[in-house]
Amino acid sequence: MRIPIQINEHSAEPLYHQIETQLRSLIISGQIEEGTLLPSIREFAGSLNCSVITVRRVYQDLEGEGLLRTRQGTGTFVAGVGDQTREKFKRETVVEALEAAVETGLSVHCSEEEITSIFKGIVKHKYHQLKDGEA
Repeated sequence: MRIPIQINEHSAEPLYHQIETQLRSLIISGQIEEGTLLPSIREFAGSLNCSVITVRRVYQDLEGEGLLRTRQGTGTFVAGVGDQTREKFKRETVVEALEAAVETGLSVHCSEEEITSIFKGIVKHKYHQLKDGEA
């Protein structure tokens, strides 16, 4: 299975965190379904061009969160994600992104009104793109 993970080698964010964040998102959003067998640690590391240790850490962290299950001799599978977990993750992800955007606005001395106006403009533009099939 090919997992669509995008690594930014120029990012200050650690590699394992980039992989873990994206894999968590794919699982919780349902893009990778419950019961899906993930690539072995070695295979996944090879496809991402990173170390086995990095992928092992990602798998262990996500297993600790209950998103993955490892069966000895069989492999690592996606665990079931409840609706409550999915909604909580969705909210936390959006809040985190919006907080970062507001911090950026504050750092360049935007007023509350400017930030709000920019936000509303982006939301309106994006939803019109979706509605018009341009996503």
